Formats: sequence, structure tokens, C-alpha cells
Amino acid sequence: MRLIQISDCHLRANPEARSRLGFPLHQLESVIAHAASLRPDILLVTGDVSQDESPASYRLAAGAFDSVGCPWFWFAGNHDHPDFMQELRPFHSELDLGDWRLLCLDSRVPGQAGGELGSDQLAELALSLELSLEQDPRPILLAMHHHPLPIGSTWMDALGLADRDVFWETLSAYPQVKAVLCGHIHQAFASEQGNVAVYGVPSTSDQFAPLSHDFAVDEAARPGFRVVDLDSERLETWVERVSL
Repeated sequence: MRLIQISDCHLRANPEARSRLGFPLHQLESVIAHAASLRPDILLVTGDVSQDESPASYRLAAGAFDSVGCPWFWFAGNHDHPDFMQELRPFHSELDLGDWRLLCLDSRVPGQAGGELGSDQLAELALSLELSLEQDPRPILLAMHHHPLPIGSTWMDALGLADRDVFWETLSAYPQVKAVLCGHIHQAFASEQGNVAVYGVPSTSDQFAPLSHDFAVDEAARPGFRVVDLDSERLETWVERVSL
């Protein structure tokens, strides 16, 4: 099973709109073309699809995602309008990845750049993981928009997952959770908390400078995506960069 993760497209209604360093739709189309060449089984889009939260921006995105040639799924980030997204493609809280399960968590807090899962969602997650111990022994991959670990960037870590300590406490009883995929950070990232790996992904639009105290764009970094190969209990992952 090959999953490709992309994130943070930041499209606008105008297909010719610029970002700080380029043209987001053109960059997304280049990323999708490269991703499609790797023959994915599933495409997962981990939020911030839009910059202006317009219905037109989501139509542009959906058209690009349709061209990848495999089923695709998305959920909202802090820049997104969930209702407009679900009019085009409903959200899914769980995906069947064959030997693995993928659980999608909603870390968006309306009106805020930072994220939070909240006590209700964490309680639901714990219940799902408890049931899976008894009924479904497959390893589990989690996905959310906001990063659940510090990445060493002062300004960005202030906008991460606010209740990350409770999140990790929740996971501590469930060894079937093997990894977490996140967006939001606009850069490649790999770390771990206990036995759980955490992976961030480059944006398809502008990249943020790693380890920066204040907001900074990485002018040298190219757009990219993450490839995740899943086989039985094995997970192999790497980042692909895309030349424009």
C-alpha cells in the first residue's frame, strides 16, 4: 500500500494568484504530476488547501487531486472552510489501508491559527483505540493538520497542537499506534515520541525556514510531498521534492 501525503496548498479563487515565492496552483499541479508517477494507492491531503477559503479554490484543488489517478481524501486546516470542502468531497474519520488503519483527527480551531483536539475527540480516540485492541489488531497511522511535537521553530511551535501533552498521554496505552502524519509546518520533519514516529511534510506552495525564531520563508527549498509505503507492520517513508 502506497500512500502519498500532500499539504498546505494555499490556493485562491484566481488560478493565476501568486504566493510569496510562486504560483500555488502551478506548483500543486507539478507536485501532483510527480506524485502520480509513483503510482500511489491513496492520496491524503492534510489541510490548508485554500488560502482565501473560497468555493472556487476548492474546485481548483479537487480538479488537481482528481488527476492523480487514485482515491483521494482530505480534511481541513486552520486556513480552510470545512463546509465548502465537504460539499465537494466528504471528510472521513477512518480509512482502510489494507494491513493498516488510518484515523484522521480534526485539530482545527475556528478563528485560530493554532490547533487543539479537545477532550471529546480525545475521548473518542481512546475508545476507538481500546476497541481496536480487542477487535482489530492492525497497526494504526494517525493524521492531523497541526504538529503534535515541537519542531524547534519558536513562532511555529506557538501554533502547534495546544493539548499535545494530553494527546500523548492518551496514546501511551495503545502500542498499535505507530506513526502520526501532520501538515501545517511547511517543511520536512521526522521525530518520535516514545515508540510513535511523527512526520511533517513540505508544502506544495511556499516553504518555511526550519529552526527559525520568527516567521521566515525558505527561498531555496522546493515544494514536495511525503511517500508512505505500508506492508504488514512495516512503514517506510521519505520526502520527494519537485523541481518547477
